[in-house]
Amino acid sequence: MTLAPRIEAALGAPVARMVPLHGGDLSEVRRIDLADHRRVVAKTGPRVEAEARMLRALGDAGAPAPHVLHVEPGLIVLNHLDEGAPDAAGWRQLGRALRSLHAHHATRYGWAEDYGFDPVVIPNRQSGDWPRFWTENRLLAAPESLPPDLRPRVEALAARLPDLLPKAPAASLLHGDLWAGNVLFTSDGGAVLIDPACYNGHAEVDLAMLTLFGSPPPSFFDGYGPLEPGHRQRQVIYQLWPALVHLRLFGAGYRGLVSGLLDRAGA
Repeated sequence: MTLAPRIEAALGAPVARMVPLHGGDLSEVRRIDLADHRRVVAKTGPRVEAEARMLRALGDAGAPAPHVLHVEPGLIVLNHLDEGAPDAAGWRQLGRALRSLHAHHATRYGWAEDYGFDPVVIPNRQSGDWPRFWTENRLLAAPESLPPDLRPRVEALAARLPDLLPKAPAASLLHGDLWAGNVLFTSDGGAVLIDPACYNGHAEVDLAMLTLFGSPPPSFFDGYGPLEPGHRQRQVIYQLWPALVHLRLFGAGYRGLVSGLLDRAGA
């Protein structure tokens, strides 16, 4: 069945218009205008049902996230949000929302299911040991995929993680892929978390990702509040994981980023 009849069956109104939106690498995204003047967003793809579960987890934790209106195999429907321009107030609100999200703690690191940025699988095997989780599920999740000259450096860094990372930080609920493109600033001045890759882990992981390709303005950090001592030293280790993912997905253009992070980590 094509998309329009599926939307109509789910929402009980004819589709008047479908407009493609930017959807990244995991799914196709369309704005759907219904004949009854409602407007929604439809996402199709192999992992959208897992995304729906993550969005609901964010919402249950009180985080600003799209509402899941409908789920079926290969399709989720979300409420539509009018996009606006980011400003200091929006960034401050994002900081507060992220601090609140990170205050929701689990008993173990990881998630109930694996995820992925096709073709990169993201294992989320649960663990009570944070350095071990970061080693087995992130830095060395697929050692065979590492370039031969970089693999020994990543392995050497991973061997030092028990001395570099806290053994048992609070297992915070993470967005998991928090770069600026996965924050939607709305026309009413708000900030909403989209496209999550949730799991439970050290809160600094989200902050490291958000600062990998740029830096939020001071108002974000004003909203988030104080950071843990030593966070800058750990930031490099946490940034290495998304850099390795980019290297696998997009090729040699990210090799310099990975090598530079390893240099800064002393590996």
